[in-house]
Amino acid sequence: MSTSVPQGHNWARQVKKEDEEVDPLDQLISRSGCAASHFAVQECMAQHQDWRQCQPQVQAFRDCMSEQQAKRREEELQRRKEQVSTHR
Repeated sequence: MSTSVPQGHNWARQVKKEDEEVDPLDQLISRSGCAASHFAVQECMAQHQDWRQCQPQVQAFRDCMSEQQAKRREEELQRRKEQVSTHR
C-alpha cells in the first residue's frame, strides 16, 4: 500500500484585518513627532533590560512629548481665539 505524499503546498496565509491594524499607541507616538526618542527608549530597554539605565532616553522622550503637548495646547488656544473673534 503506497500513499502519495503531497509535494508542498501552494497556499498563503490569509492576513486577518486585525493583524494589519496599527496599534493606537504607536499611531499616537508617530503623530507626536517623538517616534525616534520612543524607539531609543525601546532599544535601550531591549539592550539593558533595566529602565534605570535608560534614564537619558526616557527623559528625552518625556521632554519631546511635553513639547508636543504644549504646542497642541497653544494651537487649540489659538483656534479658540480665532473662533471667538470671527463670531463677534
